[in-house]
Amino acid sequence: MIRITELSKSFDDEKVLDNISLQIKKGSIYGLLGSNGAGKTTLLKTIAGIIKQNHGEVLVNEERIFENTEMKNRLIFIPDNPYFFSHYTVLQMANFYQDIYSTWNQDRFVKLQSMIKFDVNKKIHRFSKGMQRQVAFWLALCAMPDILILDEPFDGLDPVIRQKVKNLVIQDVAEREMTVIISSHNLREVEDLCDYIGILHNGIFVLEKELDDLKSDIHKVQIAFKDGAPTSLFDQLDILHKEKRGSVLLCIVRGKEEQVIQVIKQHKPILYDLLPLTLEEIFIYEMGGVGYAVENILV
Repeated sequence: MIRITELSKSFDDEKVLDNISLQIKKGSIYGLLGSNGAGKTTLLKTIAGIIKQNHGEVLVNEERIFENTEMKNRLIFIPDNPYFFSHYTVLQMANFYQDIYSTWNQDRFVKLQSMIKFDVNKKIHRFSKGMQRQVAFWLALCAMPDILILDEPFDGLDPVIRQKVKNLVIQDVAEREMTVIISSHNLREVEDLCDYIGILHNGIFVLEKELDDLKSDIHKVQIAFKDGAPTSLFDQLDILHKEKRGSVLLCIVRGKEEQVIQVIKQHKPILYDLLPLTLEEIFIYEMGGVGYAVENILV
């Protein structure tokens, strides 16, 4: 389990993370979302023990992670731009990983080689960005980590390889209870993978919930009334955003579904539909609620 308590981090007097606290359960896939510059990468690097916080505590299995080589043996961080030693081949990097990680699985390396079909004697810096990212996943998954931290992990991967990589990650979560933390702007992929979501903005969590609970608390509602929407309706509902299209009103409403339905039906609408919301839409309108610029983009 990962436990973070009152974590703060500043660079040159600029506070990037402000009193962050969270827990990530073993065997879960945690999606870290946020606006550009929200502090996501800084938080990931702090969890990975790459940088040290100014205040607070980061514990992995109740041990501090910074400068803890034993714990880092069980953790791998794949950054937005994967790093490899200059002029190393795939095989040379694999040998390096084998020396570093005691859990290296050579049989898996050979098996995945047949799936990925790379020339292991070719220098990695000659590969495309997408192919380099494939190598990063290949090496990481063969090291059999307990914790896998991913920053924009699928950028540059073609759809076939992307699905293969996701299947491998899900397999390790299911079979080995590997814990995964994913930060990505591709919210549709996060929605497919993650069971827990945290949204970060200006170094502070806007919200943090299980994905199913998050979806059950925010709704897209399409309504129309014979003589226009009564003003009292808006006083009774927690409306994150509303948009009028002709006589039809589209609203993003926060609250329990039963309560929302009850309030709307009291006003006898001539049209009422509860529409499904994607994680992307939830993110957009939650961010709008904290002052992030949101245009009329309901679909």
